[in-house]
Amino acid sequence: MSLVTALSNVRWAERRAEAEAWSRGALTAGRRRLAARWMPVGAAVGILLALVVVGSLSGWAALASVLALLFAASIWPLDSSGILGAIAGNAPPAVGVRQGESERTTWHAVVDAIPTAALALDAAGTLLHHNRLAAEMFPKIRDGLPMSQVSRSPDLLVAVDRALASDEERIDVELVERVPVERRVAATVSRLARPGRPYAPQVLVTFRDLTEQDRLGQMRADFIANASHELRTPLASLRAFVETLQGPAREDANARTRFLKLMALQAERMTRLIDDLLSLSRVEMRVHLPPRGIVELNETASYVCQSLEPVAEAAKAKVTVMRQEAPARIRGDREEVVQVLQNLIQNAIKYGREGGTIEVRVGRDAPRGSAVAKVWVSVTDEGPGISPEHLPRLTERFYRVNAASSREKGGTGLGLAIVKHILNRHRGELRIASRLGAGSSFTASFEELGSS
Repeated sequence: MSLVTALSNVRWAERRAEAEAWSRGALTAGRRRLAARWMPVGAAVGILLALVVVGSLSGWAALASVLALLFAASIWPLDSSGILGAIAGNAPPAVGVRQGESERTTWHAVVDAIPTAALALDAAGTLLHHNRLAAEMFPKIRDGLPMSQVSRSPDLLVAVDRALASDEERIDVELVERVPVERRVAATVSRLARPGRPYAPQVLVTFRDLTEQDRLGQMRADFIANASHELRTPLASLRAFVETLQGPAREDANARTRFLKLMALQAERMTRLIDDLLSLSRVEMRVHLPPRGIVELNETASYVCQSLEPVAEAAKAKVTVMRQEAPARIRGDREEVVQVLQNLIQNAIKYGREGGTIEVRVGRDAPRGSAVAKVWVSVTDEGPGISPEHLPRLTERFYRVNAASSREKGGTGLGLAIVKHILNRHRGELRIASRLGAGSSFTASFEELGSS
């Protein structure tokens, strides 16, 4: 066999393989098109058969029509917009334009899906696209603005210029804003691949707000410091009493009796503090879980007032309950609502006027506009009142208007913090009203059951 004949056989085998592959592909595509169009094809075949039955069409003509229909359905593309546009005289879009639009849609969706504020910039530093979180961070932002009009931070603008002019893949910048509120933001400027396309971004800038993280870290540090201080004082007192009883006052019965009483008071103070810390921790762990029970505020307020009658009598105070005539039902955890009322009423007993009256009132606010109806419980005392500058901080942990008086009366500084967290879990709110010399009023408000 000559070399020419061998080469001819090889070419023939290649052509045959290509033809077989093309025929298999065409057959598969035809089956797919027929499967997608079986309903209209079946309807057309039924019509042809009906025409044959009534004698309006001959059998050979019907068979030819069916074959032509099957052939057309198997070769006509599923997406026929290009063919229809050509028939109508519309020029098909260029391949580059279609590809550009597809890529633009893709990276727009990617930027929108980033879970932090994100900006996409072109080679000139102009904003191409931004997501919703970026619009919240920069209220005046809009596509087409240069980066210098989006942010005035010199560090960020320098980082963007560096990313555009060099091959640095990532530049981290920390931004600190003082107005309108103090805020710390970590910005990351990332250089993207595939330069040269006018519709593709060159730089991606993402932002992460660290303000809340800083605030939580400071709160955690303050909490640990305050808790350590609150526990250190009674522990130091207990240690001093024990050393005194073991030393100079070992044989002094009067001193022993007095010191043991003081030791019991300090131990009781530590017990209250630890109980409140554990209670606060439990409430914080469940703050994201909405309660599922049903609480009737009239019954709960009466129950708490009755259980605290001995405490009120010991303080020479009187507690009165003003119930609402209609039921005041909320979705809530009864034990936690009881704890809220206990803390508020105990505070009124401790810090109210000696021999005064504490009024516990249950009421309802009618809905206004789209708002829902609210039911509430207020605790009002006749104490000396609270200065206005203290009111916003009363629910902070360990915050006291008068630290010495609070410790003397057995306060831990955590009661109103527990109240706030319980109301947060119940989607309620705490309203505080007070005037110097005119007493204070603490109102726990809830959404009425069935009004949402």
